[in-house]
Amino acid sequence: MHEVLAGVRVIEVGEYVFVPTAAAVLAEWGADVVKVEHPVRGDAYRGLRQSGPLKIDLPFNYAVEHANRGKRSLGLDISKPEGHALLMELVADADVFLTNLLPRTRRKLRIEPEDLRPHNARLVYARADLARHRAVSDLFHSTRFHAAEIDTVVHTPQHGPSPHDRMPVVSGLPARTAEARLVLQHALEARSVRRLVAVGSAYVYRLEPGNANRLNETSALDLDPEVPAEIRSWIDCDMTFHAEVGSNRLQVLLLRVPTVVSSGGYVYLNPTLSGRAGPRLRPAGFDPLCPLLSDKDLAGAVRLALRAHHSGVYNIAGWEALPLSVLGRWTSRPQLPVPGSVLQLTAYGLRLLGRESRRTSLHGGYLRYGFTLDTRAAQRDLGYFPGYRVGLERAGDGLVRLETSPA
Repeated sequence: MHEVLAGVRVIEVGEYVFVPTAAAVLAEWGADVVKVEHPVRGDAYRGLRQSGPLKIDLPFNYAVEHANRGKRSLGLDISKPEGHALLMELVADADVFLTNLLPRTRRKLRIEPEDLRPHNARLVYARADLARHRAVSDLFHSTRFHAAEIDTVVHTPQHGPSPHDRMPVVSGLPARTAEARLVLQHALEARSVRRLVAVGSAYVYRLEPGNANRLNETSALDLDPEVPAEIRSWIDCDMTFHAEVGSNRLQVLLLRVPTVVSSGGYVYLNPTLSGRAGPRLRPAGFDPLCPLLSDKDLAGAVRLALRAHHSGVYNIAGWEALPLSVLGRWTSRPQLPVPGSVLQLTAYGLRLLGRESRRTSLHGGYLRYGFTLDTRAAQRDLGYFPGYRVGLERAGDGLVRLETSPA
């Protein structure tokens, strides 16, 4: 191959596949690519030991080698002043800077364009942010969407409360609900789309007193008009997709999932633990059971749904279920028990002030009653079985935190 980029120096601060693979192509074209990684844990992609049913037990990780071929690697902790200073020296002599870190991380590490340009005014700065929100209509109406004849859509609704006290609304609806309706509408109208896989929340179910709630797909939803706004929007999304399960035009699969855990101690889709780390309040005398699901098992369930030949609603869960107090402690969100009357008065006050997102973390049956999910339908129809365990482990940087690992 002709080295058309010979003499071009590229600095890559990225992880996993998207940007690292782009940098690998630049290296194949002759560019001198230096990959900057954390000196202890490295690129998080190095920790991948299993992809679906394929286990990586070789002395080298071919997936990492493929995405990082032709590069030089430098272990550098750019969160430290001395590491950041060394990175700026590299930037001063580089031509291109590539990153796929999220905006919050880029700002924290001071590697935004305005941070780098004073060191190199001619630097070409390229960032790839797949997490950036894009309008649903822009995706479905794009020429590339139609040219590719996309036949399957996977929809993961927004999770967690709004960053503002009032949830943003579209045509009078919460953003999550409006987006779900738009996705379904566009999927029905797009001629090439034949299948829609939607990820929903298991917190839509009505919970009875106690921790013995064993919920299957026919269990009743919580249609109480006093249900918190965040849960209500999940229920609206659930009912929107569920209504089309019998559609002749579109194959719809709805996956109801509990608290999702990813490596590093991150938790998603739990109405009590959403948001930043820090203490939470819960009613004294209650410690609800929370079923867990590894993010890798969720991805595996989605892949299985993509191969399904029929519509349906399925519960998806992992092996573990932990008390809320334990889960909160393991995720740096300790639960502080307070009298229920105090919690109710606080929630009522927040409602009067119009702060529904704050009220969600103080009001709801999930703060008192636990549940587990019956996944036999997913096992029977999709062939789903969890492949990962969730528990405390010592990570590469030496810290003990909530991690996922192959079962």
